[in-house]
Amino acid sequence: MTVVQMVNQETVPAALCVAEDETHPRPDGRDQYTISEVAAFTGMSAHTLRWYERIGLMPHVDRSNTGQRRFSNRDLDWLAFVGKLRLTGMPVADMVTYAELVREGDRTQRERKALLEATRVDVVKRIAELQDTLTVLDYKIGTYAGAEQAPERTGA
Repeated sequence: MTVVQMVNQETVPAALCVAEDETHPRPDGRDQYTISEVAAFTGMSAHTLRWYERIGLMPHVDRSNTGQRRFSNRDLDWLAFVGKLRLTGMPVADMVTYAELVREGDRTQRERKALLEATRVDVVKRIAELQDTLTVLDYKIGTYAGAEQAPERTGA
């Protein structure tokens, strides 16, 4: 079974943006995180988080009375999804377009779906390329394994 066959659109709920076993550090209602906490939790740098907000990839992030960013569990979920989009190789401009469409509401569902479907096509192509590459590597590793098992010739 290939990776493409395993990742069937029917098996993954559309709303799933984070791993099922992933939980938030704090319960809803007490979920105010500083930028350094979010950076540690997501693996994204504070610089990247600020940049995402500046270019419109992050929705509005609340601020404390001193002006510090205060992220919520919802922000963490969005960042997890953005991280998945990054892994697909989706260009940042397309991610920003997607974020803008999300902010525009339900009337943009068709456009969002089209954008994600195009990205999915690209991911499937990349998976196929990687599977071909893996086949070549497995073959080469096999030839070396066979060479290690062959008796050593001595020239006498």
